[in-house]
Amino acid sequence: MWEKIRHKFEKYPARMNVARKIVQLGLRVDKKGRIYCDDVEISDVALARSVNVDRRTIKATIEVILADEQLAEIFENILPAGALLKKVAKSLEFGIVEIEAEAGNPGILAQATQLISSENISIRQAHASDPQLEEIPRLTIITEKTIPGTLLSKFLEIKGVKRVSIY
Repeated sequence: MWEKIRHKFEKYPARMNVARKIVQLGLRVDKKGRIYCDDVEISDVALARSVNVDRRTIKATIEVILADEQLAEIFENILPAGALLKKVAKSLEFGIVEIEAEAGNPGILAQATQLISSENISIRQAHASDPQLEEIPRLTIITEKTIPGTLLSKFLEIKGVKRVSIY
């Protein structure tokens, strides 16, 4: 997907930033060029402010997307992933494990959740950031209760894991 997007916008970095932001936020573009988060319409001006471009750049980006059948198929069908509880987890008395990893290492999520389940702790959410969108990709796991610190070294033993934080 990113190769196709990059190819279409390589000469227009501002448009690439708009396309990246649309994907990052889980926004979709309808056939008429309107932008939505689920069923809530997002104004061009609001998105432009967020990406620090003018609204004409938003319009131009959407025109390119809709003119390309493959891109239109992608951007017309994006769905938001829902609320990430990371910033409110402590208030809800949930635990958080945040894992920084090298992109492209398979099995990190599987091994991390196996460690958590071995402690008989339920997982509320798991969110893996896209290495194409984030400079430092992170796996964030929200749990029903705090993760014991004794698991820290076990998380670090997972191949590809660079850093682990337990809150």
